[in-house]
Amino acid sequence: MAADLPLFREELRQFVTSALEEDIGRGDLTSQATIPADQQLSAVMVARENMVIAGMFLAEEVIRTCDPLARIEVIAQDGLEVVAGSIILKVGGNARKLLTAERTALNILQHLSGIASLTRRYVREIDHTACRLLDTRKTIPGYRKLAKYAARMGGAMNHRMRLDDGVLIKDNHIARVGSITEAIRAARSHDTSASTIGITVECDTLEQARDAVAAGADRLLLDNMTNDQLRSAVKKYKGRVALEASGGVTLDSIKAIAETGVDYISVGRITQSAPAVDIGLDYLD
Repeated sequence: MAADLPLFREELRQFVTSALEEDIGRGDLTSQATIPADQQLSAVMVARENMVIAGMFLAEEVIRTCDPLARIEVIAQDGLEVVAGSIILKVGGNARKLLTAERTALNILQHLSGIASLTRRYVREIDHTACRLLDTRKTIPGYRKLAKYAARMGGAMNHRMRLDDGVLIKDNHIARVGSITEAIRAARSHDTSASTIGITVECDTLEQARDAVAAGADRLLLDNMTNDQLRSAVKKYKGRVALEASGGVTLDSIKAIAETGVDYISVGRITQSAPAVDIGLDYLD
């Protein structure tokens, strides 16, 4: 397995085993009833729309778990952009076992490639700027590592993987302790050495941004600000703290947001709402 894959071997085995158990139950009754036990078949996996591939290693693992003797040729590796009609994988093996693996392999590959494909569309909108796209923690439970891996395949940077990856002070934290200054003071007194993003403060207003910078924040999460407000924050604080725009960002709005000069834009939609892409398994025999 490549070093940048998101799951350790045991995690991969557990994930695939769980996914197959969920789908197969006590056995594939239809294949057992209609397909001779020793019948062989060949098939190709085909992209039915333009897409960015993510999760091919999982599809391959699903197939090999069902049929360890399967002959698999991966044509399109993760991160590759393919056009509709492209063959992305070739496979041959026991017909019953391949039919049993089909839906689970496709479900995973379609979901993760959907994330990668939508992410790539967002990245393209801001490629002409120095701004980087970030994902968020808005993921399906159990799919966090995989969703963020797919976002990387699409060209995004990963934000916090988990809550222990960084300090991000939000409005509820501030309301509880009384002020941004007090929240940052409390964070500074705690061991934050594991933080990948320093001390980040969510700011809804330019006044909050001013207070956060004065109190020693490392990064500002500028939430639902207008582009004029973002430009003002960039003018005042660019180079002093990292600036991240967030909140309701769409494909129609991200270009103009990036052009304000912010360093990052975080988008929950790429992992939370990406539609699955259309991939089919076509049998040749």
